[in-house]
Amino acid sequence: MTSGKRSSKAMRANQPDLLIAGTGAMACLFAARLAAAGIQPLLLGSWQAGVEAINAGGVRVIGENGEEHAYAVRATTRIPPRGSVANALALVKSWQTERVARQLSKCLAADGIALSLQNGAGNDQELSHYLGAARVSLGATTVGATLIAPGKVKPGGEGVVILERQERLDRFAAWFERAGFEVERHPDVRSVQWGKLVISAAINPLTALLRVRNGELLENNASRSLMQSAAREAAAVAAAQGIALPYSDPAWVVQETARRTAINRSSMLQDILRGAPTEIDAICGAVVRSGERAGVPTPVNRVLWLLVRALAAFSADSSGEGNGAIKKDSLEVIKP
Repeated sequence: MTSGKRSSKAMRANQPDLLIAGTGAMACLFAARLAAAGIQPLLLGSWQAGVEAINAGGVRVIGENGEEHAYAVRATTRIPPRGSVANALALVKSWQTERVARQLSKCLAADGIALSLQNGAGNDQELSHYLGAARVSLGATTVGATLIAPGKVKPGGEGVVILERQERLDRFAAWFERAGFEVERHPDVRSVQWGKLVISAAINPLTALLRVRNGELLENNASRSLMQSAAREAAAVAAAQGIALPYSDPAWVVQETARRTAINRSSMLQDILRGAPTEIDAICGAVVRSGERAGVPTPVNRVLWLLVRALAAFSADSSGEGNGAIKKDSLEVIKP
């Protein structure tokens, strides 16, 4: 060899099929199902307890009848070699996206692709800032999961994985289908993303503030009215941006979603209960910021945004992580 440097192709030969950013509930669930289908994932995380648990006993998934299955999956806190990652999947909380983007900028191949299946809006823009838009793709999923313990996850019912109709995502689609996920291909994933965002903005913050399961929001007129108002506001913001939602009546859709997922604890409620940072900035905060740019008032979403931020600050553990993880500049658009 004339050079001591290995080619990116040679380096990739020693790398996993897919780098999954995250060690939380969704990352563990996707990793387990992919591993069961013969696809080799590597979890990249910053949570030491999660990484250690996964490396010690694999990802453990609780079945419908309470049985536990372990899947051999590797996890690491170390960023892979530069240019060695061809395919990456972002499954971290929205407030962790910048860190993941910086990590991927050090290891994603020049022709690699990073797919975001995260909650909220703005994650793909954050990734694109560090990776370039050509290496980023936006997707969505209605698959749910709850983290029971480090490396131990309970599926939250079946859902779908929605990907853009792009040839570069064919490999992801094939992997997900092989792992048993239902995959849909859409020409406009942003429509689906905002369709999910409207529902999240209406349900998640209220469950967190009231500390109730999704279905309990339907049990009194006040919570039901707030939920519907938040949904209508978010839908109006989407319309002002020229985004056509995948449904025509947002108020009805959020009610049906709350009814269908009645026994579920939203991810935001789970975050509040364990003193963890929430994704409120990427949900109601995103609605408010987009509304300001589009000239659409969003008073209900603004109040929900501020209330959850205040609650998260008081609920944070003694380490201060819950409040400190929120970007200081995310409050720039909050005005009296």
